[in-house]
Amino acid sequence: MPTPSMEDYLERIYKLIDEKGYARVSDIAEGLEVHPSSVTKMIQKLDKDNYLIYEKYRGLVLTSKGKKMGKRLVDRHQLLESFLEMIGVPGETIYKDVEGIEHHLSWDSITCIETLVEYFNRDKNRLEELAAIRNELDSE
Repeated sequence: MPTPSMEDYLERIYKLIDEKGYARVSDIAEGLEVHPSSVTKMIQKLDKDNYLIYEKYRGLVLTSKGKKMGKRLVDRHQLLESFLEMIGVPGETIYKDVEGIEHHLSWDSITCIETLVEYFNRDKNRLEELAAIRNELDSE
């Protein structure tokens, strides 16, 4: 299993490749707000662990293992954003909160949250009831 730091890199690399078709060290560094030398070290580690293939000065390519994990991490992030939005967390807080919790939840917990999100999505009245309860509690 990748470390939380490795997960951040894999998620960022996956998103860059999905959006732009490639991921450069400078783009990864900018997105994660780290130094390019840190990116290079992590890329070498991810290469060693078979998440990607890295050729100096030529770029990197995710392996099937890296693509699978990258997609899983992006999906987890999006799920947690949806969940927090659904339960009424203010938009300006959501990204920071997701970044804070995503590495601390087990995949079993993620699956349970996914089920709960699906439960609310199947009947919009449930979301309205949740909002009403939240408003009621806020006014107490």
